[in-house]
Amino acid sequence: MTVLDIRAGGTRAPLLRRAVPALLGYAAVRALGLVALAMWSAARDKSAYGLLTARWDSLWYTRVAELGYGYEVRLPNGDVHSNLAFFPLLPWLERLLHALSPLSYADAGFAVSLLASLAAAAGIFAVAERVYDARVGVCAVLLWAVLPVGIVQSMAYSESLFTALAAWSLYALLAGRWVSAGLLASLAGLTRPVGAAVVAAVWVVGVLSFVRDRRERAGEHGGPGPQVPARRRALGMLLAPLGAAGYVLWVGHRTGKGPLGYLDVQAGWRNGFDGGYAFACFVADKFTSFPSALAGVGLIVGVALLLWLHVVGVRQRQPVALLVYTSVVLALALCASSYFGSKPRLLLPAFPLLLPLSRALARPRTAKSALVTVGLAVVSAIYGAFWLNGSGPP
Repeated sequence: MTVLDIRAGGTRAPLLRRAVPALLGYAAVRALGLVALAMWSAARDKSAYGLLTARWDSLWYTRVAELGYGYEVRLPNGDVHSNLAFFPLLPWLERLLHALSPLSYADAGFAVSLLASLAAAAGIFAVAERVYDARVGVCAVLLWAVLPVGIVQSMAYSESLFTALAAWSLYALLAGRWVSAGLLASLAGLTRPVGAAVVAAVWVVGVLSFVRDRRERAGEHGGPGPQVPARRRALGMLLAPLGAAGYVLWVGHRTGKGPLGYLDVQAGWRNGFDGGYAFACFVADKFTSFPSALAGVGLIVGVALLLWLHVVGVRQRQPVALLVYTSVVLALALCASSYFGSKPRLLLPAFPLLLPLSRALARPRTAKSALVTVGLAVVSAIYGAFWLNGSGPP
């Protein structure tokens, strides 16, 4: 059985065929967002395509693809922004596509993101369908598409690529395909620092499975169990961290600062992990004046909603793999010490948080669910166009 097939009713049914409604809905939502962005940008005499491919992080990725690592910017305050902070899989793919086609590096980044976003949508559907059913899978994909910062899924950023790899790794883990889960986790680790979340899911589920096997042997069999599944699990666990560990160690060697070299690179961007202290101070500072206090209340409500959805997922007994993955994504996004405006897009890969809402959306009749989804899609498209033409994602 391949990654694109799962058992349904005792027969092999193609997963992609069942995912078609979700993918069509996803494509429609993203197309609406791009049309809104094009119209809004034209009214402001800006290039919508330039906003998607030639600003913020997309410029850093294309520079890595074209020139390799070693570029840095020294700011007047002494901070050093090095492109070593950006993991290599997306620029590698940009370079490959540029070499195989007439596309520029920026064009290649946009193409990779579009394809990866569809792969991510299919992966989210696969996970949600396996845990619940196809209707919940469709709703999960549509909710992911209509997130307020969903326009990032169409940018030459690494969020879509990472989410695709993470979702399919989690699906492989749920399906017991340990080698596939490990390989995909390793690739996710080459994409973003939050690849640690996928690695954690593989390792926690792996350790729990070995503990369960040991208890079963001691209590029921009294002898060693089958060796092949255990070897595959061990291989998957060994493969999972190789991508992230390999890049971090290479950066340490490149900088001459050993295993902690990557942390020094992040420190140059004033980014780190402080348990959420800096973010709490950022929120508290909003309450120093009345207009900004409303933003502070909104931030508190938003964080509370995220934590509540995670608690609901625990109560609904989501698989351990999803709970571990979501916990690490939340921790890394909310407890980072800088770039507070980036937190919404950093949370894009936390798609299991949408599963409780997807189950709720799947209960009403199709017409009612469709009406809610269309309304959210319109709001998301307008917000995305306004956002990218304004401050945008740093």
